[in-house]
Amino acid sequence: MVRNPVARPVVLLVCLTAAAGSTLTSCHHAQRPAAEPSAQTATRVPLVSPGFPPSAADARSRLAKLTVAWGKNWETYKRAEFGETWSDETDAPGGRNGCDTRDDVLNRDLTVIKQGDRDACVPLSGVLHDPYTGRELPYSYRRASQIQTDHVVPLGAAWRAGAWAWPPVRRLTYANDLDVLLAVDKQANYDKSSKTPDKWKPRREYWCEYARRWTGIKVKYALTVTPPEKTALQEMLATCPP
Repeated sequence: MVRNPVARPVVLLVCLTAAAGSTLTSCHHAQRPAAEPSAQTATRVPLVSPGFPPSAADARSRLAKLTVAWGKNWETYKRAEFGETWSDETDAPGGRNGCDTRDDVLNRDLTVIKQGDRDACVPLSGVLHDPYTGRELPYSYRRASQIQTDHVVPLGAAWRAGAWAWPPVRRLTYANDLDVLLAVDKQANYDKSSKTPDKWKPRREYWCEYARRWTGIKVKYALTVTPPEKTALQEMLATCPP
């Protein structure tokens, strides 16, 4: 889906700063009234890699093969190392499709979603069934919301687990990879910050899915796990149904 630069309305971005080391800042669009797009029902498209997240069995097997090591270079972490803003110019899932990364996440994760016909990338409204808390959160294009975009394995945690040694292009890809991202409750995102699963967990009903995603990301990017982190992931994967 490629934006038409002639038909695009003028858009302002209003940003809320997330907790340090957690995610990119969370932004909502505030659009000038004269350019208000008319609503249409969204056409949903796959915005994840095939086979992601791995099954519980695959996650257990892959977790066992990950390198176990304590984090390194935590004191050198800077958010800017992963890019200053969202970028569509990566080869990650959702990259180079003409849409802002955060809009891709909202289009994938919201339900009852409507989009504008002048810029079909931009969701006008919807509802998020927050995976971390179980809450239902409304979203509106023109109002600040309680929804933020979270890196499941936070940027700070990825840095400590090996991203400190990556070239800038790989870090930019990671920061915009839709496999790594979820739309979530803002307060839960603040509470999580850059914590690993031994220090923060979502609601118990989401443990299985969360551990599958976390493990899948660590495998995809060849990141290490700490001993307590691995134990916590094993505990969470044990809650998966047979």
